[in-house]
Amino acid sequence: MKNILKIALTLLVTFNLYALTLKVGVLTPEGTNWAKNLKKMAKAIKKETGGKVKVKFYFGGSQGDEPDVLRKIRVGQLHGGVFTAKTLGDINGDIRVLELPFTFYHDRDRVLKAIDDLTPYLNKSVEAKNFVNLGFFDIGMVYFVSKNKIASLDNLQGVKIWSWEGDPLVETILEEMKLVSVPLPLPDVLSSLSTGIIEAAYAPPLAILSMQWNTKVQYLIDFPLSTSVGAFLISNKAFKRISPENQKIVKEVSKRYIDQVKATNEKDNQDSLDLMKQSGVEFVKLSDKDIDLAVKVREATIKKLKGKLFSAKAYELLEKSLEKSKKKN
Repeated sequence: MKNILKIALTLLVTFNLYALTLKVGVLTPEGTNWAKNLKKMAKAIKKETGGKVKVKFYFGGSQGDEPDVLRKIRVGQLHGGVFTAKTLGDINGDIRVLELPFTFYHDRDRVLKAIDDLTPYLNKSVEAKNFVNLGFFDIGMVYFVSKNKIASLDNLQGVKIWSWEGDPLVETILEEMKLVSVPLPLPDVLSSLSTGIIEAAYAPPLAILSMQWNTKVQYLIDFPLSTSVGAFLISNKAFKRISPENQKIVKEVSKRYIDQVKATNEKDNQDSLDLMKQSGVEFVKLSDKDIDLAVKVREATIKKLKGKLFSAKAYELLEKSLEKSKKKN
């Protein structure tokens, strides 16, 4: 009888170690290039691990907003999520240095360089919080969109703008720019633009189009507020249930498809800008005076959040990356 129990226990442990379906929550809607690439990733992981590891993506926020997904991971209902930086910052605030305002302007190459330069440092911080990072990616440059015309950054003062509840970086930026922050869950933004609860919002172009905010706004400030980054995280507890051989495969396949996402993101965002312009959204250019104001907003934000939201070390690494990019140019 004891031998039978030992054999059964061994089989159970072996099954748990070598066969696993990773359940992952994603806000990305079905049908987008993002979703298509994630589905291809899941197929490749299943094939290349011989069915030992499967990934089931729950698209379109079907598992709730990002904080809901994070909570479900922590209680074991999900194994991972594809997160944007606000939620990543809840896990490890150092990631937010990549989203400091008015840092990259329109220069995506500098964004990608900064992500690559900081990844080794940030991955260690993420691992310390019991997650494995399967890849960082840039989501796109973040733009203000508004129902009313905003001719300058000064004109933003008093405008009611959506903010993600509990986001210290965005709250600080909006405070420095004297906007009226209206914290709302992401799914409520569209209806709030319709009813006038908010007058403005911010997101990368593809997200603006995917969430149909473009149907409720008339203006876009053609000067990126910041960049938006994301990452595909799996709980360390779930990842340890995968054999070392298959862990390596999962990391390699994930990198391959996240690189494809990066390659398509720029085109998707540019196409989204073009579609918004064609649909009648007016693009508002800013003056040199506004750029000077943007620099002051950036400096004030860093002063308030360095050592609180993100470490001095993370900021130092960002500045080194930016300096290297300048020298190459």
